[in-house]
Order: sequence, then C-alpha cells, then structure tokens
Amino acid sequence: MHVGFIGVGKMGGPMAGRLLDAGHTLTIFDSSEKAVAPLAQRGAKRAASVAAVCAEVDTVLVSLPTPDIVRQVAQTVAEAGGKVKTFVDLSTTGPRMAKEVARLLAAKDIVGVDAPVSGGVGGAKKGTLAVMLAGPAHLREPLEPVLKVFGKVFYLGTEPGLGQTMKLCNNLLSAACMAITTEAVVMGVKAGLDPRVMIDVINAGSGRSTATEQKFPQDILTRKFDYGFTNGLMYKDVKLCVDEAEALGVPMFVGTAVRQIWNYAVHQKGADTDFTTIAQCVEEWAGVEIKAKNG
Repeated sequence: MHVGFIGVGKMGGPMAGRLLDAGHTLTIFDSSEKAVAPLAQRGAKRAASVAAVCAEVDTVLVSLPTPDIVRQVAQTVAEAGGKVKTFVDLSTTGPRMAKEVARLLAAKDIVGVDAPVSGGVGGAKKGTLAVMLAGPAHLREPLEPVLKVFGKVFYLGTEPGLGQTMKLCNNLLSAACMAITTEAVVMGVKAGLDPRVMIDVINAGSGRSTATEQKFPQDILTRKFDYGFTNGLMYKDVKLCVDEAEALGVPMFVGTAVRQIWNYAVHQKGADTDFTTIAQCVEEWAGVEIKAKNG
C-alpha cells in the first residue's frame, strides 16, 4: 500500500521503517528534519506539510506525542481537501479525544480509527507491539496487513475510543508496576539487600512484571536510564486514564497515587527525562542507590 505517515519520531520512526521493510510505499511528514532524513534515505517520500501528505494518499497514519497535537493534525487533514479517507491514530490520546477526532473527520467524510500501540521503542523496532484497533468493521481487513507489520493486532470493536481505553488501562498497569517496584527495591537496598539478587528473586516469584523483567535489568541496575519513554509522556498517559475513570464514575485510589508519583518525577527530573529516572527520585528521598554489590 501507499500510505502517509505523520510523526516519525521515537515511536513513529521505527514503525515507518518497518513499513518500508515490508515493501509499502510511504509519504512522510515530521516537523523534525532529523527524524525525516533516515527514512527519506531509505526511499520514503518527503512531504512539505500535513496537507501535502493528504494530497498523496488515501490512508494516513499518525504517531504524535499529545492529544492536542493529534487534534490539530486531524483538523488540518479535514481541511486539506486531499485524497485521505482513513485517518489511523497510533498515538495515546484518550477515548474522549478519539471520539472528538472521529466526529471532526466524519464531517469531511474521513473515517477516524484509533489504533494505539504498546511495547515501547524496542517493540516498534522489532515489530512486537500490541496494536489496539477500534473502528468500522469494514476497515479491519484492509488495515490489518499494514498494522500487522508493527506487531499483534487486537480488534476491540467499532466504537471510536475503545482502543484508547484499552491503551490507558495497559499503561496505568505498566506505570503502577514501575512505581511500586521502585519503592520495594529501594526499601530492600536500604535494609541491606543486593538489588540484582532482589530482581532475580522477584522474577522467580509472584511479583514479576515488565518492570522487573526488562526495565530494572536493562536500565536501572545498569544506571543507563534510557529505556526510551519520558516521564512527561508517562504522566500524561496516567492522568488521561485517571481522568477517564473519574468521568465514568470508577474509583481510582491506586491510580491516583500513581498519577501523583509521576507528577513528582516530572517536577524532580523533568518531563523530557527517561521514565526509568523515577528510580532516582525514590533513591534520593531514601538516601540510597540501587547498585549491585558485585558491580
């Protein structure tokens, strides 16, 4: 297929690259030349603007950092008067924004589809993402060959926003595991335990999660703190989830605490720092460092 791709940064770039590897033709746009250049060198066609992408393709994929940017791009697509008939949002925006975008596009006979992804930059590079697709049933078959390039596709229903709801639930769990694992490991370290041994024990027991299986061994015990997802984005996702739960009348006692600790991480470390630096926040408060005794 010939598809458009708007937003080829940390997540969008690897996904666009996999589409090229799979033989698809791409017309791309991003405000960052640094993001566009590697894909252009591999054969993707540069577009000078969002509207220029719309003039080339029937289907456009977007991978963008915030709900407001997604809405702004969707508005531009709706007003462009190009060829686009399907708008696939791979970002995390929340179900209410997904519904708003779908209504905005429908006024111009464009179908808005939400298909947020989970699995991080590593999953985007490997093609092992979970893709949470929600949109009209008749679009499932033509879209799946494209979306399967990114990973496993889960069809969640026809209503706009169902994919976003699933993504927010997933990311709240991920954030909660990361936060509580950090607190538990820091406690153990202060009591005299070796954090590497702690992680091995947890991974052999019932407390394991992606935090203990991936993030701690790869980025915290090694002191790299470069997993590829920022504190600002994590806070945004958790806040979207808690806000949606409040709108639905669902209690979020634990979720509210998770939102609070990520708000703290943003203020202590900065929105653009890696989300694994939440470990540093708890370390600094407790006065210890998560460092293996034998290196």
